[in-house]
Amino acid sequence: MAREKHMDESAYESIVKEINAFGELVRTHQDEKQAAMDQFDKERDRYHAGKISKKALASSVQKINKELKRLDALIRKDISNLTKTMQQGRKFVVKQAPRSLRVSLSGIGSSRKKK
Repeated sequence: MAREKHMDESAYESIVKEINAFGELVRTHQDEKQAAMDQFDKERDRYHAGKISKKALASSVQKINKELKRLDALIRKDISNLTKTMQQGRKFVVKQAPRSLRVSLSGIGSSRKKK
């Protein structure tokens, strides 16, 4: 008896969950980056209002630049991991391509022409 391929749904589901997790990590790190930029804007406003010194603002610049660089690296790493996982999912799905079968009076067989 001929049988059609069946996808291992639990394996595919785990790949999809991993893709979602990496996507959420990217979004989380983007939110952290936005928070760091917002924090610097507040410090700059405080400087212009005369509440903090230029030296304090310069210290904040160094700290924020370091944080932005760290977050950019994390986002790039998350995107790379996401890409790898998506390619893994693509390979998994490509394996599900149907086999060409033909039905005849003698039964079910491959539709490939024999050489």
